[in-house]
Amino acid sequence: MRDTITRDKALCYIVRDGRLLVFRHLDYSYEEVGIQVPGGTVKPGEDPREAALREAREETGLADFTVVRKLGVAHYDITPYRPEIQRRHFFQLALHQETPDRWKSNEDQDGLGEPIRFECFWIPLEHGHVLQSGQGALLANLIDQ
Repeated sequence: MRDTITRDKALCYIVRDGRLLVFRHLDYSYEEVGIQVPGGTVKPGEDPREAALREAREETGLADFTVVRKLGVAHYDITPYRPEIQRRHFFQLALHQETPDRWKSNEDQDGLGEPIRFECFWIPLEHGHVLQSGQGALLANLIDQ
């Protein structure tokens, strides 16, 4: 049995006009990866707040974000996919640029492979329950503003 590791992740709730910014992977099925919010691994020495901004930019192809507030931390065990506990730092971000309802984005892999292709889009905030792997865990914290 492999040892379980704990990894810090930053996840972003970006809300505009009652809608939540989400994405799907274009090269994988919904059954494999579902619908997600921008987020990813906090790099060694990186502040989770900065990781949230970086991940939002990388995954959406947009640039003009600010952190509104940290919503909290939740733990998520992704076993059996791999033996890992994710310590998820959730942030509410504001987006300061216009977007279409849907657009495509590519995340560069730092030259370590083909770019990852995404389709970004907005869903009603009340439909956030469809997010994969517990990513909607702190959505309720958005309504007590």
